[in-house]
Amino acid sequence: MNDIFSLADDLGPLKVIHVHEPGIGLQGVLVVDNVARGPSIGGVRMAQDVTTEECARLARAMTFKNAAADLPHGGGKSVLVGDPKMPREQKEVLIRGFSRALEEVEQYIFGPDMGTNEECMAWVKDEIGRAVGLPREFGGIPLDEIGATGYGVSHAVDVAQAFCDFDTASARFAIQGFGAVGKHAARFLCAAGAAPVAVSDSAGTVYNPDGLDLDNLIELKAAGRSVIEYSDAERLDGDAIIDIECEIWIPAARPDVINENNVNRLNAKLIVQGANIPITYAAEKTLHQRGILNIPDFIANAGGVICAAVEYQGAGEAAALSTIEEKLRRNTREVLETAQREQIMPRDAALAMARRRVEGAMSHRRWHIF
Repeated sequence: MNDIFSLADDLGPLKVIHVHEPGIGLQGVLVVDNVARGPSIGGVRMAQDVTTEECARLARAMTFKNAAADLPHGGGKSVLVGDPKMPREQKEVLIRGFSRALEEVEQYIFGPDMGTNEECMAWVKDEIGRAVGLPREFGGIPLDEIGATGYGVSHAVDVAQAFCDFDTASARFAIQGFGAVGKHAARFLCAAGAAPVAVSDSAGTVYNPDGLDLDNLIELKAAGRSVIEYSDAERLDGDAIIDIECEIWIPAARPDVINENNVNRLNAKLIVQGANIPITYAAEKTLHQRGILNIPDFIANAGGVICAAVEYQGAGEAAALSTIEEKLRRNTREVLETAQREQIMPRDAALAMARRRVEGAMSHRRWHIF
């Protein structure tokens, strides 16, 4: 628990709950960071190497993301130790068991994240009735189907181009992590005229300076195959995506993929963070010093949680997309204008905005705490 206490501050975390049921191989963690603005919404992440510290950092990112998006929700996150590609039956047992173990924690609303999807949320809904990102059969707005997060990323890019020296319609982009977020971000950027020149997944990177066929890449992933099987491109290792020359570079996979050791390899003009905490703070400082514009995660990738919050309120897909567009464009513009005016990093501008909103909510709570 020392790692959690070292991360604690005046905002949280409120609760850290470890779940362990060896009989079914269940090992997980829930961190409820802050609920001053309302019950926390945050995804269930499944991976073999997730940690309590990572969960706490992601929960804090959700506190800021929900506040920045001006949603009536606090931040939380949960993680499950396991291979997300495990047999469906085994995964169902773990998800159902995890949700049952956390049934009484009403301050946390389950949502999908890396390694989980709308079917997993249907299992949670069936068990405890508290989940978002549900299938249509449950009245949900399937986040992955409509590409809510990727849709928001594309709007962040569109606003940010006014602060750069290129036009999206003629821009090249690379995506690190061609999964649910990455493929939809690519789809919306291509619709705006941009060209994908490199994408990567866990198996490697494919690169073609003349452009990649997005439909072909999406078909490969839909068939359960890797982008590395794409034929008309140079095949590189996964790490090589960092070196690709392009205008827009989108990390859409795991935390801390860009750090002090590799940040100077980036060869892009605009970084838009599709994943949560994909770049360390020190690396973001370096990007700022190099003049590379960097849109923070909890600003750029808030489309998914905005969609989830709209769903939780009982509204539909059209309302979700409209809300994502309005909030992403407003927040991206506000953060970049503040950063430009005050000559600070976009993350510092975004953090100040989000913290003001969280602390404002906390000031109205009993004891001025969570």
